[in-house]
Amino acid sequence: MAMERANLLNMAKLSIKGLIESALSFGRTLDSDYPPLQQFFVVMEHCLKHGLRVKKSFLGFNKSLWGPLELVEKLCPEAAEISASVRDLPGLKTPLGRARAWLRLALMQKRLADYLRLLITRKDLLSDFYENSALMLEEEGAVIVGLLVGLNVIDANLCVKGEDLDSQVGVIDFSMYLKNDIDDYRSEERNSQIASILDQKNYVEELNRQLNSTVQGLQGRVDSLEKSNSKLIEELAIAKNNIIKLQEENQQLRSENSLILLKAQQQLEVTQGDVSVERDTYRQSAQGLDEMYNEARRQLKEECQLRQDVENELVVQVSMKQEMELAMKLLEKDIHEKQDTLIGLRHQLDEVKAINVEMYQKMQSSDDEMKKKNNMISRLEEKTNQITATMKQLEQSDKDLLSQTRTLAMSFVKCASTDTEHQYKLVKDISF
Repeated sequence: MAMERANLLNMAKLSIKGLIESALSFGRTLDSDYPPLQQFFVVMEHCLKHGLRVKKSFLGFNKSLWGPLELVEKLCPEAAEISASVRDLPGLKTPLGRARAWLRLALMQKRLADYLRLLITRKDLLSDFYENSALMLEEEGAVIVGLLVGLNVIDANLCVKGEDLDSQVGVIDFSMYLKNDIDDYRSEERNSQIASILDQKNYVEELNRQLNSTVQGLQGRVDSLEKSNSKLIEELAIAKNNIIKLQEENQQLRSENSLILLKAQQQLEVTQGDVSVERDTYRQSAQGLDEMYNEARRQLKEECQLRQDVENELVVQVSMKQEMELAMKLLEKDIHEKQDTLIGLRHQLDEVKAINVEMYQKMQSSDDEMKKKNNMISRLEEKTNQITATMKQLEQSDKDLLSQTRTLAMSFVKCASTDTEHQYKLVKDISF
């Protein structure tokens, strides 16, 4: 299985490389009849079939690529469009034909590498369709998916609807990948050209993505402007209706104003006669008013003087009040400081009390320990006295035993004076 995976990986490398080189040298959009493209699909079909589990059906045993490829729409919602298009194609009757159509549509979308990358990351789902040593479950599958990214530089226009994908036979043409030295030299030149073209292609695609993002932003702005424009049009229509109503009201007010002016002129003529009469009476009362004015002016001066005196007194009261407030603040500050010192002294007094209680407890515990140690010392002295008494008794008993042995030895010597020299030495040893 490892050799098969290596062979398929090498064939995939050759197929993808040859397809990219030939497509860039071809310089046009690829179609279904392009040989390197056909060989690429054959190699991909062999790679996806490697290690595929055999499923039993009513017609026998069956290996189907459509099962694992159908999982992509669950992992990526964007792939649902491809799967729906494949299911709706009328000419496809077998799962293999649907899988081939799916590969072609994914390549046209330039999302084949992305879809297969999502598929190989879910090995828990692929294990239902592939053996444990299959290419899609090993590192070779990830390498092939990485190589497929290079196919994004290719533009393909494949007609899937009229093509017979069910009955095609996938045979790899090895003659396309056998090259001589001249082809190798040309391929090196092509590789340099391909690298420059790929850089330009990547730059153009990046620029296209940026332009798409800017277009989307501008489209959003246009939509918002259209909405605001529609609101402004509605507001303008409402304003026009209001202007028409105001013009009608203005005309009514003008007509009413003309009537009011006529009435006012009539009343003015009447009032002018009354004013002339009142003017005469005013002249007569003006003298009396002048006298009243002079009297009121004198009273005003007196009141202004009184007001000035009251304001001066008020200023003095305000200054006294400010001094009293300042003194109150100082007193409050002094009171707060004294309260803080009292609180600190209380805390210190509580700490001293706690320390005294702790020292008293330690003294009591030390007195108890001293009493216990004195009791132990007295007991030990009694035990030492007992031990010395017993030692004296033992020494006395030892002396008694020694005197008894000596007396016994002397008596034994007296009784057995005729024994041999060996017995004499034995008695001597016993006596000593």
